[in-house]
Amino acid sequence: MLPPRASLTALLLMSMLMIPNVCLAADPSTVEAGFSSILPPLVAIAGALVFRQIIPAIFLGIWVGAWALTGFTLTGLWSGLLDSVQIYVVRALADEDHVAIIIFSMMIGGMVGIISRNGGMLGVVELFVVWVKDGKRAQLSTGFMGLAIFFDDYANTLVVGNTMRPITDQMGVSREKLAYIVDSTAAPVACLALVTTWIGYQVGLIDKAIEQIDALQQPYLIFLDSLAYSFYPILAIVFVFMIASSGRDFGPMLHAEQQAKSEGTADLTSLHSPDVQDSIAKEDVPHRAINAALPILVLVATVLGGLYTTGEGDSWREIIGSADSYKALLWGSLLGVIAAAGLTISQRVLSISETIDAWMAGLQGMLAAIIVLVLAWTLAAITEELGTGDYLLALLSDRISLPLLPSLIFLLAAGTAFATGSSWGTMGILMPLTIPLVWAMAGSQGSVDAGNQHIISASIASILAGAVWGDHCSPISDTTILSSMASGCDHIAHVRTQLPYALVVGVVALISGTLASGYGLPWWLGLLVATVILWGIVRYYGRRVS
Repeated sequence: MLPPRASLTALLLMSMLMIPNVCLAADPSTVEAGFSSILPPLVAIAGALVFRQIIPAIFLGIWVGAWALTGFTLTGLWSGLLDSVQIYVVRALADEDHVAIIIFSMMIGGMVGIISRNGGMLGVVELFVVWVKDGKRAQLSTGFMGLAIFFDDYANTLVVGNTMRPITDQMGVSREKLAYIVDSTAAPVACLALVTTWIGYQVGLIDKAIEQIDALQQPYLIFLDSLAYSFYPILAIVFVFMIASSGRDFGPMLHAEQQAKSEGTADLTSLHSPDVQDSIAKEDVPHRAINAALPILVLVATVLGGLYTTGEGDSWREIIGSADSYKALLWGSLLGVIAAAGLTISQRVLSISETIDAWMAGLQGMLAAIIVLVLAWTLAAITEELGTGDYLLALLSDRISLPLLPSLIFLLAAGTAFATGSSWGTMGILMPLTIPLVWAMAGSQGSVDAGNQHIISASIASILAGAVWGDHCSPISDTTILSSMASGCDHIAHVRTQLPYALVVGVVALISGTLASGYGLPWWLGLLVATVILWGIVRYYGRRVS
């Protein structure tokens, strides 16, 4: 069985065998359909940014992709429209991992619906208000909770966003800022922590890539060595706490914060739920924090227990790295809903009928985001069949200076993740292709010396860091969509406000970290310099919100 989300690699290899006209030769200019492979994501991204409507934008990209797979024939224009749903959307829904994510997301929504309706969420808010006396502390609390739920990016996004939203609303923090903090402490934390659902996937990719390299036979140690060069994920987390602690913002985020302070946060529940009354606290119910805290604790504890139960190995790293994360997430969401409903009904806070109505309201609130997720997965699958990742790799693979190699790999991974909306897919595409290339350039057959050994670690880290960066910037990314959904934020508003922050951190990480380390600067000094630069940017360009 393929690791979670690793089926992308298999689909790509199959497409390379089945559709030779879109696969790449050594020279990308000789490939007839090479440029057309990047048209679908470009159309989707342009449509999302211009029209600010994500669903039709992604569907248009899917249609163009399905048309491209027919060779842009006249009849293919019509058949591509029909195939968009009949073939590609159906395939996305038929994927077992995708179904698990959909069910998990809807169950989380249902649980949130219950604990919101029974007054538990307001109880948590009232407890936090004792310490969270202003927007700054609300933002810091959100960041710290993002660090605490480190084991999975999906669980992190949905739990933190839904839990902290009432608190940040009360403290006048914009939904855009909440979505940014949630998004920037989900994947970066999950890809850096030593015990997460990401680790087994990444180590598995490294292991596959080094099979033919005798001198590299310890994939987990290779992964650990690369963490020091994961400049963007580290600096993304640092920047979140800089912004939160300083109370300063710039760009579109500053405008969003000013609007939230003057007009309050926009309640987007009405955009997703036909019955708003079923998703807010019922009048005259007690505000008991335990009714929200206990289901969330059950969710987190069950996910951790499920990871331990389904994993194998002698250490926590090995166990959770090899665990079935989707099974654990499904168990956790189910027991979380049962705990929320049990507490609510046993205390007679709500009747059985009212509890079911609240659960259904939570499910319905997830519907729009689930549609976007399915379309995003469909578009990602089409870009794999078109060979988008291979085309981008071929554009940068020839005549690269060795010190520049990690930086160019970072840009390639970022571009691929931005175009496909999938950091895991980007790693699955690029890791097996770039590690042998890096090894061959750094010194074939084990002749790598101490002077360029760091290039290998930096290049591996650049795939991961670039994938996370591109994922943060992409409007069709599943984690970006989940962050908007969990935070109750308009998706395009989230992308528009997060993009300048992600670009600033990404550019600083690239220049002061990845590029400088390629030329021999110690990684710790690169991190220190980048941190100082980011702090200077916040102090110089950031403005306090009255």
